[in-house]
Amino acid sequence: MATVNFDAPDLARRIEQLSQSELDALPFGVILLDRQGTVLFYSQTEARQSGYGELPLGRNLFEVSRCLESDDFRGRIMRAMEAGPVDIEFVWVGDFTDAKRDMRVRVQSARQGGVWVMVERDPAASASAA
Repeated sequence: MATVNFDAPDLARRIEQLSQSELDALPFGVILLDRQGTVLFYSQTEARQSGYGELPLGRNLFEVSRCLESDDFRGRIMRAMEAGPVDIEFVWVGDFTDAKRDMRVRVQSARQGGVWVMVERDPAASASAA
């Protein structure tokens, strides 16, 4: 598998060329949401690194956790989708198992509609959570 760089400007396009097992093997979390926020894909890496442990397929991501339903997280993504093609990045603090964990979140439009949410966690925090 070719390395997929989290900082690639066309990250979503690169993600869409990978198989499910390749997506599961990436060093960062990958989530595919439809336009309402329903989880269509949730990588094994995201389940493991987030501490959520489950695959919330078919559930609304923003209802899985209180912090994700906030205007700072959900609102930011939904407003970006309403404005047109999505390509945003922001820092988020807090995860299911570590409220102080720093994460970089990239959100880009998916080719078939909805958005890809890619989550890169602070490696030091990941190591301490393991």
